[in-house]
Amino acid sequence: MFIYRFISNIFLLLSPLIIIFRIVNGKEDPIRFKERYGYSSLKRRKGKLIWFHCCSVGELLSIIPLIEKLEKEKKINQILVTTITTSAEKIIRSFSFKKTIHQYFPIDNDYIIKRFLNFWDPHILFLCESEIWPNLIYRVSEKNTKLILLNARLTNKSFKKWKYVNNFSQKIFKKFNICLTQNKETKKYLKNLGSKNIKSLGNLKFTFRKKFNTEKLDIKKTNFFKKKKILLTAASTHDDEENFVLKNHLYFSKQKKIKNLVSIIIPRHINRVNEINESAAKFGFKTHLHSSKNKISNDANIYLVDSYGEVNKFYRISSTIFMGGSIIPHGGQNPLEAARFGCKIIHGPYISNFKEIYKKLKSMNISSKFNSYNNGIKIIEKKFNKKNNTFNNILLIKYGEKVLNSNYSEIIKLILK
Repeated sequence: MFIYRFISNIFLLLSPLIIIFRIVNGKEDPIRFKERYGYSSLKRRKGKLIWFHCCSVGELLSIIPLIEKLEKEKKINQILVTTITTSAEKIIRSFSFKKTIHQYFPIDNDYIIKRFLNFWDPHILFLCESEIWPNLIYRVSEKNTKLILLNARLTNKSFKKWKYVNNFSQKIFKKFNICLTQNKETKKYLKNLGSKNIKSLGNLKFTFRKKFNTEKLDIKKTNFFKKKKILLTAASTHDDEENFVLKNHLYFSKQKKIKNLVSIIIPRHINRVNEINESAAKFGFKTHLHSSKNKISNDANIYLVDSYGEVNKFYRISSTIFMGGSIIPHGGQNPLEAARFGCKIIHGPYISNFKEIYKKLKSMNISSKFNSYNNGIKIIEKKFNKKNNTFNNILLIKYGEKVLNSNYSEIIKLILK
């Protein structure tokens, strides 16, 4: 612990430069950056305060249904949510919560953590997924504040890193009162790392948010897609994965002679747009950029999304989604948002980061894996222009409700003790 605290002190000395860099790049709030040093910008209400910490948007969205239920609990006076990213803070603002407030997560330095805890004095702390902060965990346990690892997730890679410093890890993980895991694999890893009380209750990412995304494309873009048949929407694609989409588009437009065909590509990193545009041109395709103010040509057959935060608009109009990060050894991307819109999902073999989710979706006949280009063609032929049936969507919602209720029952017992 001495070495970790020494490193965190060095980081504290460098932190002003890091924060300035983040402000310049739009990744830090220029007004609220003091929260990183444990200074509050809001008041604490009297009574019982519970604290959730999430890293970013994905983790936060998974606990929103839980927060909605806890907001109704009379014995809870305030709910504090901390995040690292600014984009997650915008999510909290989009909900009309009465008890829930947001602060940015403080730097995990011993002095700063003490300041933060002395002000907020939480009754219970939920660290979400793999947010393991040693200084925070030590100080929380000293205050006899209940400590829960919620929706816990450890990959084999992260498990090996913790095992490398096993003595340190054992001291950290044994301090959790309970760990509620996404899957049995994480349960096994946590037990090995020293956690005692562990329950596997399912992945909260399956929970269905009542405030569902209602954003739509503008009328001109909507009219364009109404005249077209969407072959594939490729989401979060990485380098070289677009070729899978382009080859399939060529096959179905030339050999199958399907008219008015369009494919949508949404790259994980939009700085690759020019590169993707050039690849499409080599195939003889005409591309339209989503950000373009020009009229969409009727000849456009590749629609390239060059902006962030709009993927749901395309899930809404699509029937088949190719989830990127799965042809290359990246570990895949989360397919649940696409599944909620009733889309069929196809993916490559590399899905280690979301293995349990894909396994569940496969059992519901929502997702399919391909191992080769030819195998991919056969799957697309079966799924072309077909949304999930209502029964599959009901199964998905029901399973999400089961996971939510199981976690809520466990959590409310801890809060009310």
